[in-house]
Amino acid sequence: MATRIWPAPDYTRVTLESKSEIRYALLGVKNPERLVLDLEGTELSAALAELDGKVTASDPYIEKLRVGRNRPGVMRVVLDLKQEVKAEAFTLPPIAEYGYRLVLDIHPLVPVDPLAALIEQSEKPKVEQRANPKFARLATIVIDAGHGGEDPGALGRLGSREKDITLTIARRLRELVDAEPNMRALMTRDGDYFLPLQSRVDKARKVKADLFVSIHADAFNRAHVRGSSVFALSERRATSEAARWLAKKENEADLIGGVSLDVKDRYLAQTLLDLSQTATIDHSLRLGSSVLQELGHVNTLHKARVEQASFAVLKAPDVPSILVETAFISNPDEEKRLNDEAYQEKLARALLVGIKLYVAKHPPRPASPLALN
Repeated sequence: MATRIWPAPDYTRVTLESKSEIRYALLGVKNPERLVLDLEGTELSAALAELDGKVTASDPYIEKLRVGRNRPGVMRVVLDLKQEVKAEAFTLPPIAEYGYRLVLDIHPLVPVDPLAALIEQSEKPKVEQRANPKFARLATIVIDAGHGGEDPGALGRLGSREKDITLTIARRLRELVDAEPNMRALMTRDGDYFLPLQSRVDKARKVKADLFVSIHADAFNRAHVRGSSVFALSERRATSEAARWLAKKENEADLIGGVSLDVKDRYLAQTLLDLSQTATIDHSLRLGSSVLQELGHVNTLHKARVEQASFAVLKAPDVPSILVETAFISNPDEEKRLNDEAYQEKLARALLVGIKLYVAKHPPRPASPLALN
């Protein structure tokens, strides 16, 4: 058995992995707040015994954890909580490198509100804003670091994980965006934890984002394939076989990361019916063209135009959205460059310039709860 704990601001995930299906019972206990997880047909293993040491002091929800035998054949995991929570447990079948998994997701009673955090940030306006009142409001750029937590993304031959590289580049881009007087950045994830594709879309919509940029560094089944690419959503079909293959692969992130089967894609049907989607895709293509042009100064382009496919993470019907494949982690040369700090900075700056070119031509909408006073 293997055990993992992934703390995040939005929720904490506890994962137990086994060679056989795990039978369990979950119970909430009050005064004080606790969760009790009984593992049936399980004996104490080294992985279970070490689980308590994986709780960090910074975990927003778990205070401490203990494991012990409840009765013959049943191991009990007790989680002492820092606050009242909503908890959900579900099992996942084997996929990729994982065996059978039992997942326990611990959410706050009141979900973390990215809009409230952004409004609080806007109450401390930048000095540049005061000196430059020509901006009606800040352009809100949501930066999405692909994969994370249980979902490592693509793996390079030298051992690099896509989830680590995307987070590093996303953080660099956030710093650059926040340094601009007319922009602010919000990251969908700022740590190593899994975030479902729909949650990424939800965050962009909740903060009324002007742009959504998802950062990736994917792999292909041939090591010589290289270059940067930019993708926008397609309402119909992919513009190439490679785009179709890549979209299918990226959309499987929820299967690998682990999403409860009763979670539905609320925007799947409305996206293709929403009259605003055509205009949104048009603006996504314009944004993508600006970004692709700048990436061409840093790296070889895999395709000289923005491609389109049915990426789930790009389906916000009212937010221009692009997915950037910075380079192929499966190419040994590009993998080395992706791990180079100077090259990461060049990529982040290219993304920033492309975003700025788009925003200059298409200023943010004036109507917004984040409008500056």
